[in-house]
Amino acid sequence: MAVVAMVVYPALVLILRLSGKRTLSKLNAFDLVVTVALGSTLATILLSRDVSLVEGILALVLLVALQYGVALIGVRWPPSQRLIKARPTILLRDGQMRHATMRRLRVTESEIRQAARSQGVGDVGSLAAVVLETDGTLSIITRSRLGDGSSLADVQHDR
Repeated sequence: MAVVAMVVYPALVLILRLSGKRTLSKLNAFDLVVTVALGSTLATILLSRDVSLVEGILALVLLVALQYGVALIGVRWPPSQRLIKARPTILLRDGQMRHATMRRLRVTESEIRQAARSQGVGDVGSLAAVVLETDGTLSIITRSRLGDGSSLADVQHDR
């Protein structure tokens, strides 16, 4: 196992360096799944005698190549992004929580208040928007920082 690890780990580092920063990003759920799959594949290579070193490295390369290909398709053919990733969604607008949207996305009022507190906001009514991002994080925008609101241009506005 130690010998395999000494070969696989540098191979993984090289694969990740060649593939670019996007490979380990958490820009959307697909990127997260690829990252988890890479870790699972690495563990399988290290712990399973049924997987040869070459097969394991090939699996790592294949996962990274697929992630690269999907990201490239998303950039070159924007309509494909609807299939690849979710859109960010407004959960609160102008201090008013959108309860139907929150129920559909399984987000509680408590979670929104927690996100507001973590950004130093004491009054939910002072929020211009709370957005559930594609990576699962909550973005908080206060009224004082809303500006022209152009950062909300690609956000889904459920009613």
